[in-house]
Amino acid sequence: MEIMNKQTMQIAQTLILTAVLILSYGSYAQRNTEDQLTENNSKQTDMNNQDYTATILVDATPKKAYNCIKDFRAWWSEDIEGPTDRLNEEFFYHYKDIHLCKIKLIGMEENRKLVYEVLDNEFNFIEDKTEWVGTRLIFEITDEGGQTKVKFTHKGLVPSYECYEVCNDAWTGYITNSLYKLITEGKGEPNPKNEDGFNAELAEKWGLN
Repeated sequence: MEIMNKQTMQIAQTLILTAVLILSYGSYAQRNTEDQLTENNSKQTDMNNQDYTATILVDATPKKAYNCIKDFRAWWSEDIEGPTDRLNEEFFYHYKDIHLCKIKLIGMEENRKLVYEVLDNEFNFIEDKTEWVGTRLIFEITDEGGQTKVKFTHKGLVPSYECYEVCNDAWTGYITNSLYKLITEGKGEPNPKNEDGFNAELAEKWGLN
């Protein structure tokens, strides 16, 4: 009888230990799965929050780069109304009715930094036509051992935006080609002025008259 009691106790202890191990593993597996999901979601969030950036290195002084950047008509578009180089002033960019944008210069550090904010925006080729509204165009200028580095960040323009692919390609061309050439060669490649692209109705809509 004593032997049977010992065996019964051993079996019971084994069953209890097994149950504890199963419960512990289940809890660990659940935590591990939750941690993995959290990590994956975090990576996805990081990817979606990755602002567009482009960097160029030029053989020019920071002052020259700074002055060229402020001249948006010389590297972005000749179809710009209003000053692009005055603090707290607004300017208007458009290409026909495809893209209309009102921008304000909100920050200046001479020869070092320029910050513009998009006040209003409209695209005609995506569902959310106002995707740029509230985003910022940031130009950071630094001396790199005899050369000048210009880092452009479109703060708020992220891969989750519907316009991201188009905007990515466009900004890359304007910054790495047109602005680069303006700084290094004295002449950029902006969008040419289009007489058919601006009219009185458009001006009234965007408060330009």
